[in-house]
Amino acid sequence: MFSYKAIYVIVLREFKRFFRQRIRLIVTIARPLIWLIIVGSGFSKIINVPGEISYKQFILPGIVGMTILFSSIFSTITVVWDREFGFLREMLVAPISRSTIVTGKLLSGTALSLFQGVVLILLAPFFGVYVSALQFVWMFFLMAIVSLSITALGLFIASFLKSLEGFNIIMNFVVLPMFFLSGALYPLGTLPAYLHIFTFVNPVSYGIDAFKHVLFHDTGPLIAELSFTLDILAIIVFSMIMVILASYSFERRE
Repeated sequence: MFSYKAIYVIVLREFKRFFRQRIRLIVTIARPLIWLIIVGSGFSKIINVPGEISYKQFILPGIVGMTILFSSIFSTITVVWDREFGFLREMLVAPISRSTIVTGKLLSGTALSLFQGVVLILLAPFFGVYVSALQFVWMFFLMAIVSLSITALGLFIASFLKSLEGFNIIMNFVVLPMFFLSGALYPLGTLPAYLHIFTFVNPVSYGIDAFKHVLFHDTGPLIAELSFTLDILAIIVFSMIMVILASYSFERRE
């Protein structure tokens, strides 16, 4: 039975777990700021950015993408945790459908990632990027879709894993290439041709490129490397595919 109340309970549980871990909350907010300050300062002398923006401003969309990527992927570790400690079994024997559990996990991971992305956008003026109300609405929409797609990807992978150790190994193997081949830290055009090919199958590339279009509306054509329409279509299609795969895999494996 599909239950909206059960979805609410699952989402509420994940939010309580997140906010009760103060160290995790502090690290989650501090990590992107450290990247912006340290990496932004160090690479600013090495990488030339087109247009009239600084390197710190250039990597802001990439750091937003990084925050969503890491948060969405690792939010699904709760599936492995719950399986390993028996809580997932209790949910599975409850009078609710498995699609309810999948929906709750997807919404909780998406909401947590979106929250962290919004916090970073609110801090954008401190790095010289001023976000209008319309830009904020666009960013909220785009971050929500990207968060959903990456959370679904993480849930799909987590449905095959049985231990926390295996989850950490596999996820780092997936996350790091996705991040470094996304154009977050440098223009995609600077990559060698054999690596540039992989950026076109990397959903994070389209998300970060869309962020650049929105945040740098004046210099977007210089900073972004793909069309805004293509970015949105690619993100939506990937989200739909991953949600279907995650739901199917969870139904079959659990």
